Amino acid sequence: MSLKINKSYLINLGLAVITLSLLILGGRYYNHYVSAYTDITIDSKILNESRKVFIRLPVNYDTNKVYSLIIKTDGNFNLDTWNETLASFSNKAQAEQAILVSIPNLFFTATRNRDLVPPYARQDVNTQAPATNNIEPNGEADKFLQFIELELLPYLTNRFKLSNNRILSGFSAGGSFVFYTLHTKPDLFNGYFAFSPAAWYDDMTVVNKVDSFLKASNKMFKKPTYLFLSVGEEEHPLMLEAYSNLEQALKASPNEHLKWESIINPNAEHNDNPRLSVADALGGYQKFLNERP
Repeated sequence: MSLKINKSYLINLGLAVITLSLLILGGRYYNHYVSAYTDITIDSKILNESRKVFIRLPVNYDTNKVYSLIIKTDGNFNLDTWNETLASFSNKAQAEQAILVSIPNLFFTATRNRDLVPPYARQDVNTQAPATNNIEPNGEADKFLQFIELELLPYLTNRFKLSNNRILSGFSAGGSFVFYTLHTKPDLFNGYFAFSPAAWYDDMTVVNKVDSFLKASNKMFKKPTYLFLSVGEEEHPLMLEAYSNLEQALKASPNEHLKWESIINPNAEHNDNPRLSVADALGGYQKFLNERP
């Protein structure tokens, strides 16, 4: 017996599949590229593209008040934790309130590794050192940092009253970006949070760059700076090895202007660690501010 399927049925079925696909895509776009706060777009000449930015203002924001600034990577990722933690800190008399700015990755184009991987490591991250005839594209964190320094920060300072207390925070590849910023522009921020930093790229090249910087850092830091780094106890062995190497480099080259703290979160895996680290990082930074001369 032959099965007859009329043309209208096929058309309706096709339309239903297209509608469902668009709904799924729209949901993913909304979750990735729309925040619960203030969303603005900056037309970047440096990146040659438009970049969206999420801005979370403090509870009871006052246009006449001066606020510290936090810039984080990865958009909506872990943003709820930041919101809850900042709200709880705002109730503490000695805690500074902050404007939180989160930069999402582009939605339709894969830009995360391009933006966050340092320019001395490959975008398609690899554990081994590259061959001498390597033609793979390297990261472009240098351009992303220029975007933050020369386009985003001026935009923010023109619209909000900001203090000199600025934090840069990142997770995984974003953590390597934090270290890249620390060793290339150490005075751009006075707080650096690196959660599960991916410092193992290309045979530990990030670790090696940080180590070289720290050995010569007495001349680099012009003001007191705070660094918080953390990792989950159950993360990949390569991540833990790189993390241990970073700790060793920091211990081997102490600097009077750099205060650093390290936390290994028990029983935590890679994606658990940033959620568990925000409160400790902010608490450590606030203590640093209270104790500095």
